[in-house]
Amino acid sequence: MKYTSAEAAKLLRRLNEEHETLEAAEQSAGTFIVASGEDVESLRPEYDYEQTQKQLKEIEDKIVTVKHALNVFNSTRKLPGLDITADQALIIMPQLSRRKDRLDTMRRRLPKTRETGIRSGNIIDYCLTNYDPKQAQADFEKTSEELSKLQTALDLFNNTETLEIEF
Repeated sequence: MKYTSAEAAKLLRRLNEEHETLEAAEQSAGTFIVASGEDVESLRPEYDYEQTQKQLKEIEDKIVTVKHALNVFNSTRKLPGLDITADQALIIMPQLSRRKDRLDTMRRRLPKTRETGIRSGNIIDYCLTNYDPKQAQADFEKTSEELSKLQTALDLFNNTETLEIEF
């Protein structure tokens, strides 16, 4: 069956939720407490160990299939208008985000600020930037634009390009 990356990601999320739900049911029904003298069978929750394990394994196999198909797809298909694959974009985007955050801090600094703290005597300390904050501003804008372009290309890719997933 054909899926976009976005649809495959939603399928993966649904499979993980099914798995978690089944594990939670197993957790609550897998054991039970009875008091001495109570009828064990009348208090036994409904639970089929073999069936539950089979269902968990089937879901796990589907998760492996979907993740593998996404990994292969992302590592072999280039983003529209860019010369990088989707998996490269997924690596580059956090790097750009960290760079953008760092440059944001740097661009906001004043070239010279007075240090505040308890000092003895009449000595005043200043913190000076060892770079040009205007250059940090320019680099911030360039990085922000690059990140936005990459996010837009990845969004387009995830919502238009299709991959085949067979169960």
